[in-house]
Amino acid sequence: MTIEQTLTDKERLAGLDLGQLEQLVGLVEYDGTRDPFPVSGWDAVVWVVGNATQTAHYFQSAFGMTLVAYSGPTTGNRDHHSFVLESGAVRFVIKGAVDPQSPLIEHHRAHGDGVVDIALAVPDVDKCIAHARAQGATILDEPHEVTDEHGTVRLAAIATYGDTRHTLVDRSRYTGPYLPGYQARTSTHTKRDGAPKRLFQALDHVVGNVELGRMDHWVDFYNRVMGFTNMAEFVGEDIATDYSALMSKVVSNGNHRVKFPLNEPAVAKKRSQIDEYLDFYGGPGAQHLALATNDILTAVDRLTAEGVEFLATPDSYYEDPELRARIGNVRAPIEELQKRGILVDRDEDGYLLQIFTKPLVDRPTVFFELIERHGSLGFGIGNFKALFEAIEREQAARGNF
Repeated sequence: MTIEQTLTDKERLAGLDLGQLEQLVGLVEYDGTRDPFPVSGWDAVVWVVGNATQTAHYFQSAFGMTLVAYSGPTTGNRDHHSFVLESGAVRFVIKGAVDPQSPLIEHHRAHGDGVVDIALAVPDVDKCIAHARAQGATILDEPHEVTDEHGTVRLAAIATYGDTRHTLVDRSRYTGPYLPGYQARTSTHTKRDGAPKRLFQALDHVVGNVELGRMDHWVDFYNRVMGFTNMAEFVGEDIATDYSALMSKVVSNGNHRVKFPLNEPAVAKKRSQIDEYLDFYGGPGAQHLALATNDILTAVDRLTAEGVEFLATPDSYYEDPELRARIGNVRAPIEELQKRGILVDRDEDGYLLQIFTKPLVDRPTVFFELIERHGSLGFGIGNFKALFEAIEREQAARGNF
């Protein structure tokens, strides 16, 4: 199965082509004809938040996303508000409880604002569920169909780490804005003059944090249940500072469109960022979402102007002669990267530019990464120490280090 054959409808509608996707998220060729759990790509990232109305406004005003659909009391949904936002091929679904008895309230009480569902586009829901069941996965929703005047969507769901789920979605027979029960809705937010059409075009990867000793369990889960393969492993000095440490392994589907780095804390002198996340989120969950952009400099400028805060990178990072020698020529002068705090790393395949926001919500949990790839298939291993030290400074300022 070639990359062209696995383009999702969302990617096509976003105007993305093969070349753009290869650069944005590091796709590789893959024959998926014998894949026991074929995954076409991302479908949606579903959030549960305390105030969906304000969160949806924030993602529109600060991150330039576009409102495309809505479900709530005015559409017959008495349980919660749900706003569907898009940027390129990225789809966020923001849910907030209306009914005092809504199950979303308990999820929010336990975890605060965060990701409840990393939904995946699949061509055959029943095949995926049959394989998952045979491998011992917990089936949360059996395969079923939902229908309206726009067609039919086939859905099912399996459990992953913590209270996170993967809904499996086949929308090949559906032309509506999101799912039955949602109505098309256009944004009332007006973008500033000169603002780019979108600041990010695709979802690169979603990082999950799990408890000490559970990383390999979940790596095995993705290997067995979903047919994912191990893409990278980071341990030891590569992923530690003088005070804290963690371990990380990355699993991905065959063509690298869907990538899941999985982190667990390691014993060290002080609490790691993973320990802090697990404490404040109340268990395992999605730590950060990497948003692929084709112009990270413009994205950082726009986001900063809208009040989004990024982790600070010290000047010494950019003045390091070893860094300058290692990265070689990149598309922007080091001085321009330094002015914005953008990190740069190079591997045998190319280079990447990346930057990380501070936590986006009240608890020090979920945050975003912006990533601009130029051939590199990696995750910025050369930047891990600088990144973790920046996170430690923020932890210390919060009194959690």
